[in-house]
Amino acid sequence: MLKRKIEQKLIDWKNTENRKPLIIKGCRQCGKTFSVLDFAKKNYKHVVYLNFFENPDYASIFAGSLEVNTIVMMMSALLGNRAVFESGNTVLILDEIQDCPEARTALKFFRIDGRYDVIGTGSLLGVKGYGKEPKSVPVGSETVIDMYPLDFEEFLWANGITEPVIEILKKCLQKEIPVPEALHSRMKQLLLQYVVVGGMPDAVQTFIDTKQIDRVLQIQRDIVRSYEDDMVKYAEKKDKSQIKECFQSIPKQLSKENKKFQYSVVKKGSTASKYAGCLQWIEDAGIIIRCYNLSITELPLDGNAKENVFKVYMRDCGLFVSMLEDGTQYDILRGNLNSYKGAIFENLIADIFGKMGRKLYYFHKDSGLEIDFVIRYKGQCTLVEVKASTGNAKSVRTLLRHPEKYHVSHAIKLGDYHIGRTGQLLTLPLYMAFLLREL
Repeated sequence: MLKRKIEQKLIDWKNTENRKPLIIKGCRQCGKTFSVLDFAKKNYKHVVYLNFFENPDYASIFAGSLEVNTIVMMMSALLGNRAVFESGNTVLILDEIQDCPEARTALKFFRIDGRYDVIGTGSLLGVKGYGKEPKSVPVGSETVIDMYPLDFEEFLWANGITEPVIEILKKCLQKEIPVPEALHSRMKQLLLQYVVVGGMPDAVQTFIDTKQIDRVLQIQRDIVRSYEDDMVKYAEKKDKSQIKECFQSIPKQLSKENKKFQYSVVKKGSTASKYAGCLQWIEDAGIIIRCYNLSITELPLDGNAKENVFKVYMRDCGLFVSMLEDGTQYDILRGNLNSYKGAIFENLIADIFGKMGRKLYYFHKDSGLEIDFVIRYKGQCTLVEVKASTGNAKSVRTLLRHPEKYHVSHAIKLGDYHIGRTGQLLTLPLYMAFLLREL
């Protein structure tokens, strides 16, 4: 069984006094249901489970009164001995809660009642055009946690890398000393595997069990197709084809030298007015993440972001690679890292930063100056340059030479390197990106 970070978050939630109902949001097939059910079975005497996607009839339970005793009575009548409600010992799981808006509204009443814990999961919560909006979103009556596919650290756990080994990496970063060669080599290998496999649980488990990349790729492409099916099934009629076109343009967007998202690449002559809502739909579904251009490299980053100038990355790098031509996986695993103009490894770092909850920013000027990512790290505005293998960081050095203009004095270069420092520039192996958590 794959170890997930959500497990600790669920335990922390259960240990909170006067806890509110919990909502777990995340893209389809990222492991929400499995993790919640596993947690529930380990921590509660009774588990009552409703899946509104698989059983739309369950919505009828919430069609009338939302008073808790009425809902409990209806569930007991419908589910029989599968619905045992005992104060303090029962958890109610409402899976794919976006398919029953009244159930989301009912969370407010469960919160007031307080006898039973409630966990809802949702894949398309907040997606515009879904067509099923709750009459009243229970603001203040629920706790929301975002869940993502496995991040790189979870992938390391799945591949037998233990906490003591990760502690060695942390100490090397802290002291800015090279990682021992055998571990350095193993981490480089695992990173390339993560680029190809990504973090969708089914893909990771299949890779762990079989090491067969063709089977992993089939799973990934099935997931991508299921996303496209959702776009056709759930989006408003006028947007269906446009959302799909937006989604399918992502590899083309990132193959450009200037990777800024351009609506004209989706379809020649197109504008934001036609496609902006479509892109928002995909983002709300948890499939992509935007990286905003900054007007100036200065904290607070969010306050300096240009709302209409951004790149778009897939939230999961494995799914991104699966959208590319056949043979790309083989090239990456073989160490052929220069294909696709660095887009693959930029998407890798977007994946790693995004899954740790960071908002993404970059810096680009028409003069040609470009920094792949700009982050808040250890309280400082920090430039991050990504190299698929090695290479100089000309733009980084330019910005560091002019602190009076760009207001930065710290930079990190990620690539095929050992840990090292030259003045204000810290050089790190690509796999170290997952340790850059400190704000």
